[in-house]
Amino acid sequence: MLRAFLRTAARAARPRTSRPAQDDDVLLDVPDDHLAPALVAAARGEYAPVAALLAGTRENAEWEHRDRYATRLAAFARSRSEWLDDWRATAPDDPDALLVGARLTVERHWDSPARTELLRQIVPAVTAAAEAAGPDPVPWRTALDTARGARAGHPEFERLWAQAVRRSPHHYGCHVAALDYLAAASPGAHRECLDFAETAAQDAPEDALVRTLPLRAAFICLTTSGDDSGGTGIGGDAAGVHRARLDAAADRAIALSAARPAADPWPAELRNLLAYVLVRLERHQDAAEQLRLTGPYVTSFPWGRDGDRAADDPLGRFLQVRADVRAAVASARATAGPGHPRSGHGGRVRSGDH
Repeated sequence: MLRAFLRTAARAARPRTSRPAQDDDVLLDVPDDHLAPALVAAARGEYAPVAALLAGTRENAEWEHRDRYATRLAAFARSRSEWLDDWRATAPDDPDALLVGARLTVERHWDSPARTELLRQIVPAVTAAAEAAGPDPVPWRTALDTARGARAGHPEFERLWAQAVRRSPHHYGCHVAALDYLAAASPGAHRECLDFAETAAQDAPEDALVRTLPLRAAFICLTTSGDDSGGTGIGGDAAGVHRARLDAAADRAIALSAARPAADPWPAELRNLLAYVLVRLERHQDAAEQLRLTGPYVTSFPWGRDGDRAADDPLGRFLQVRADVRAAVASARATAGPGHPRSGHGGRVRSGDH
């Protein structure tokens, strides 16, 4: 993490470019310019910068930033929690400390073999904390994730969902939690997942992050299709029945990616996920463009997950996929010859080539 901080600071001193990143330039889960100083302070055991960062997101209703920061801070606290322990001891009713603490508890329980029972025990406390958070929708994202892990029934989940959307009808994190619940409750319900995501995206403002939700639904379809391609080919069901909708989800995300700056850590997760989906759809030229735009910023998701399973070495997997994409693009160009450019939907190679 220190290496990532130092490299980020060095890049901040010079203009950003979208040149292809070399292997030794690639960084995993780099924090943005606001989160990085807070994490450095937390590593020293200081919570004041973290408190100021989260308080600002709450006061300015920056819910997407608040959600991402809280998640990253909770992940950091899994190995270094002294700052959070001091913060909660000093200000036990601080809504920002409660938010990070609840997220940390859920993440710790999630990896336990007794996950369902452990999460069921904390559902009341997590829900009560969300109810006490006023207009903030982010604690409801935690409540929704807790309910999913606790295998809550549809009526209970719908009650929590109603509370979340009442506070913010287009909050991306809560929609992801609902989409994941739908996928877990009805495995193989690809049509329902796509319906939900497309409706949410259609109803959202033009610049809302939730407009990328169909891409997340496409990821679910492509990683729960029962195929044996090792995460690089097209699942049978998704390839046949839903192929047009998966392409449409990718195209929508491509447009959103194009509206954001190149080589920037904030849209990095969108571009990493988009590249993953495009590779699974065998749209290698389009995937290569997203890899160019993301620059050195690699994110654990999706490379560290395959459906609901953890994957080892997300950075290594990213580098391998990137090399495969570049080889596929070069091969397609050589096959096409001069004067015959291929579109992103053409020049596909076989899934077995990966």
